Amino acid sequence: MTSNVGCWKRRLAVLAIAMISLTGCATVSSEDGRLATCPPVVEYGREFQARAAEELVRLPEGSAIEEMLGDYAVMREQARLCSSP
Repeated sequence: MTSNVGCWKRRLAVLAIAMISLTGCATVSSEDGRLATCPPVVEYGREFQARAAEELVRLPEGSAIEEMLGDYAVMREQARLCSSP
């Protein structure tokens, strides 16, 4: 008698790959033609921005916080572009 275990394993693998692929697509939905996964962009007032700029100037040259704020600015711009119509 021949074993068909290899055939079932192959079918199971194909099914698993198909399900993973489909669930990846299901995580993104649209609202008004935009991706629903766009994070909100917090708006800061002028006074708060001025205070943050003053605090940034007081940091040592090349500080880790300065580098992190640069990354944060890039992410904010990406979020802004993501949520724009």
